[in-house]
Formats: sequence, structure tokens, C-alpha cells
Amino acid sequence: MIKFDVITIFPEIFTSYLKESLIARAQAKKLIKINIHNLRFWTNDSHKTVDDRPFGGGLGMVLKVEPIFKAVKALKNKTWNIKHGTKTKVVLFTPRGKKFDQKLAY
Repeated sequence: MIKFDVITIFPEIFTSYLKESLIARAQAKKLIKINIHNLRFWTNDSHKTVDDRPFGGGLGMVLKVEPIFKAVKALKNKTWNIKHGTKTKVVLFTPRGKKFDQKLAY
């Protein structure tokens, strides 16, 4: 079984989608397992803030590093404890990253 842990600030969007189509069938057959995690769980403030203004100015907001780091670390530790010795890959979506294709996946 292949396991996916998705970290997001909108878990409800994924939850409804994953209950439909081929993904739902693959989960029912125990081919894949997808866990959805709310990034806000790994914040420290009472408002569960995950974003902030960009340093140096500019428009918009950027995600804070701290909650992402805590989430990835916690999930990697959890996976490591369950299946010691397996490789865990972290895929971080960014507009500057490498194109994720079959060659990179394997």
C-alpha cells in the first residue's frame, strides 16, 4: 500500500474529492491510503496563523516556514516509527521547483 500525507490549509476540499472517482476505489481496495492534515494544527498562536506578509515588502501573503517544518517533521517521524527503513519522499509544490514526472517519482 502506498501512503500519502497531504498537508493543507483547506482540508475539506480534499476530503470531499477523495471520496469520489478512481481515488476512492483505490482506497477501498487498500492500494493507497491518503491522510489529510490541517497545517493550522502545527501553529502556536490562538488564531492558528499560517501565513504572513513577505519580508522586504510586496503584495500578497506567504506561508510561514515554522508550521510547515513542524508538520513535515512530525509526519516523517510518525512514518519512520511505523515502517523503519522505508524511504519517505517529501513533495513540496512551488512555482520554482522541478517538474514532477515519472522519472523524478522513481
